[in-house]
Amino acid sequence: MSATEFTQLNLLELPDLPYQHPDVPLQTKVTVNAIELFAGAGGLALGLEKAGLHTQTLVEIDKDAVGTLQYNRPHWKVIHDDVSRVCFQDMSADVVTGGFPCQAFSYAGKKLGLEDTRGTLFYEFARCVKEVQPKLFLAENVRGLISHRKGETLQAIISVLESLGYQVQYRLLNAVNYDVPQKRERVIIIGTRPGISFRYPQPSDKILTLRHALKDVPPSEGMKYSPKKAAVLALVPPGGCWRHLPEDIQKSYMMKNYYLGGGKTGIARRIAWDEPSLTLTTSPSQKQTERCHPDETRPFTVREYARIQTFPDDWQFMGGIGSQYKQIGNAVPVNLAYHLGRAILHALSHES
Repeated sequence: MSATEFTQLNLLELPDLPYQHPDVPLQTKVTVNAIELFAGAGGLALGLEKAGLHTQTLVEIDKDAVGTLQYNRPHWKVIHDDVSRVCFQDMSADVVTGGFPCQAFSYAGKKLGLEDTRGTLFYEFARCVKEVQPKLFLAENVRGLISHRKGETLQAIISVLESLGYQVQYRLLNAVNYDVPQKRERVIIIGTRPGISFRYPQPSDKILTLRHALKDVPPSEGMKYSPKKAAVLALVPPGGCWRHLPEDIQKSYMMKNYYLGGGKTGIARRIAWDEPSLTLTTSPSQKQTERCHPDETRPFTVREYARIQTFPDDWQFMGGIGSQYKQIGNAVPVNLAYHLGRAILHALSHES
């Protein structure tokens, strides 16, 4: 089977390969339009599109990511600008989405309002929500947001969003439970107007592995390890990590990390075929967060990276190879976004 045929199959007919969801939108009586901030390479927007939402405007500052969005979806309206310079007052949408970086605020008084977060990218997200007044918003962030400043940052974010008139909830979701062959935890914050009840999607029955993801993957360029790193990783078996190295090599390779606590199982890690990948980073050869191919001593290629993030094979990434890896590594996995999109459609089609 060719890679093209693989991406075009209706995988509802192939329960052993539920890699990509077919473009069969949920049948609803509502049309849902979305605005996305910090759009990146389009993982979230593409997943929502597959679920049946219409992303009408995307805002992104990185020129390569903008190129990726424009190349793959010429009909999308992409604003290439700093989000702080974008006015949303004349825009309307049912949904606002975006993954703003976790940034510290000033906690004076502990009763934060929107203006107290000015100067952060969260402020821009909240400002968009305030100006657009969507029925629902979705914010995505890293797991560390839960513990950042001992939880104060997350509680401040929730407080600000609630002050805008929304019922706010959050949940830590692992993409591996939503048809993504990768262990990738993300905080998903949902805000809804009164009368709208949102329920997080139920986990899938099957866990996908690297074998599912990389079946018939098309060839593409990829980074290489330095000779020193390759010599170390050549000693690691599939599913193994630094613990499988001789002790003298452990110490010389890990240096001070060797003496720190924790399992550190992402260091010098070679992924096995029959397990999901660990969380992809923005660089496949990044020091001591290796994600080595099961059989070959090399990082995953660009298209392998994209497969693990559940991008379709025809989704092209613009820019140099380093930029392509960064775009893919930063993206919301498409299949996770698809499941969230179905839950959003269900909530908005049943609003009271």
